[in-house]
Amino acid sequence: MLGADLLCDTLLSNGVDTCFANPGTSEMHFVAALDRKPRMRCILGLSEGVVTGMADGYGRMADKPAATLLHLGPGLANGLANLHNARRAHTPVLNVVGDHASYHLKNDAPLTSDIESLAWPMSQFVKRIGCAADVAKDARAAFEAAMSIPGVATLILPADAAWSEVSNAPKHQPYVPKQPVVDDKAVQAAAQAMTSGRKTALIMTGRALRAAGLEIAGCIATRTGADLLSQVSNGRIERGVGRVPVGKIPYPIDQAIAALKDYQAVILIGVSEPVAFFAYPGKPTHLLPKDCDIINLAGIADNHIETLAALSKAVDADGASSGAVTHAVAPPAIEDAALTAELACTVVARHIPDNAIICDESISSGRDFFDQTSHAAAHDYLQLTGGAIGIGIPLAAGAAVACPERKVIGLQADGSAMYTVQGLWTQAREGLDVVTIILSNRSYAILQGEMKNVGVDKVGRNASRMLSIDEPAIDWPSLARSLGVQSCRATTVAELELALEKAMAHKGPMLIEAVIA
Repeated sequence: MLGADLLCDTLLSNGVDTCFANPGTSEMHFVAALDRKPRMRCILGLSEGVVTGMADGYGRMADKPAATLLHLGPGLANGLANLHNARRAHTPVLNVVGDHASYHLKNDAPLTSDIESLAWPMSQFVKRIGCAADVAKDARAAFEAAMSIPGVATLILPADAAWSEVSNAPKHQPYVPKQPVVDDKAVQAAAQAMTSGRKTALIMTGRALRAAGLEIAGCIATRTGADLLSQVSNGRIERGVGRVPVGKIPYPIDQAIAALKDYQAVILIGVSEPVAFFAYPGKPTHLLPKDCDIINLAGIADNHIETLAALSKAVDADGASSGAVTHAVAPPAIEDAALTAELACTVVARHIPDNAIICDESISSGRDFFDQTSHAAAHDYLQLTGGAIGIGIPLAAGAAVACPERKVIGLQADGSAMYTVQGLWTQAREGLDVVTIILSNRSYAILQGEMKNVGVDKVGRNASRMLSIDEPAIDWPSLARSLGVQSCRATTVAELELALEKAMAHKGPMLIEAVIA
């Protein structure tokens, strides 16, 4: 067999059966090998940002990596923004980046670049395959690296390693994750802090935010009076009926400082101490009070469920009520009116079906949505983690590929949607069950707020033209239809209610532009 075939077989033997791709000339032998492997589902993205964003959404829901196929350094570079988001979400992703034949690199052909230097900032593992004989070994190492924390692993495939013959077929080795030992000293320190009478919070990520982890955390909170919080860099939160509600630290710095100002002790599970998203003149970088006792209970690679179980035992919380949501409470029906951001989020919250997946890149327009949906039907919540906009549409597509039986709802800001709008085409081609709601304020509203944060109360023509996208206004329904997605526009509460009723009953991709004042 060829090295390219061996790579496919190695991926498949490790359960990697989906490849999001935007290939080029150097990857044609790998494309031909994929064509010989019907077990591998190959999905084309029309830009590399779509490819890497889909891999992020897939990995968050499948708990295993998809492969990406990217064309040399420039192709990888085009996908780096959403690999940054995947890195922050700790999503398992396995990049396959094609490169020139090894003997051709010395000629400095036009597409030659330093792929390793491009890959390392967004990857926890980077490996260039030396020859076809190394393919199976290196691919297995990349898979284990992607699963270990988890995170992004990048494998560089020279063209001659792909086209050369090799005889060693991959041997299946079941992946056995390492089980880090729970830190008993940290558990006792956390238990002492939580039972000391001080105002405390558990700030969590990873498996702690799945239903099983939240159930234990809820019992701890009931026993100790601690609050349960999450940060922005959470790949997935299981919410709604049957799950324990968890709060979210606000993005705006003044709101975040206000929300955290009274805590005397904070226990961290899988996260670092919360800091401001950006530095601002005269405002602090660290969000917690200076005298707050901070206890690092577990790292991102630790076993969060076992750690929470140990903490629960230490504070005598076993058997306590978890405070899980017992029944769905949708926002009440509202009178017809012109849409605002708050009203649009309220209407969407009313229409979340059971077992949905929410992909939230609503940015400033959707800040009320998280609080409005704590008692919604059971759902998974995926959010923008690394702050690199352009994740929403492909994130929803990848989640839909991983979970084809579930309705995916994309709550999407219009400005960031334009970064990877090509993802709508992939949704149409693959028949993915995604409803995209564009919150269309026709501006970069978040940046308008950031201007105020740095002390600018009045903007002139140059700044205003950099912060608005209304000249010309984007015709979202027409744009979506051109990419094969059914679409409509809503300007009032009643129109959005009707559009969502139709969308939830429809199987396949649909886009609704919600024009908000």
